[in-house]
Amino acid sequence: MARISNSKVQTIRYYEQIGLLPAPERTPGNQRIYRQAHLDRLGFIRHSRELGFSLEQIKEILALSDDPGQPCATVDQIARRHLLEVESRIERLQSMGRELKRMLNQCSGNKVADCRIIEALSNHQFSRPDEPVSDRKPPPPHRSA
Repeated sequence: MARISNSKVQTIRYYEQIGLLPAPERTPGNQRIYRQAHLDRLGFIRHSRELGFSLEQIKEILALSDDPGQPCATVDQIARRHLLEVESRIERLQSMGRELKRMLNQCSGNKVADCRIIEALSNHQFSRPDEPVSDRKPPPPHRSA
């Protein structure tokens, strides 16, 4: 199954351990016998992981899918929550991209002593991604008691 699904054996065994994949039957020689249902379920898990669903979310969705007579409102809620998380992550990444572009645009390329990138990274606790690095005030001097 690992070869057919292009998955690692350890991954398949881990999914069995945590209950995402049902334990397969075994031959008298104790080799696992995987059926098409195992392969289909593994494909579902892999596709869900590619979309960024957590193992816990996948486990919940699989439990719901094992009872097909249920309304799909819970699955819909899981997917909507996940979409909100993805959109939030995208916003954070876009903000990080804008900040990195600003830092690079302000770099004069001269000496490290004058490097605006190092200056901006040094003041990360004061970072405000939507404010240009050049407009930021330096942190107050540290005073010891």
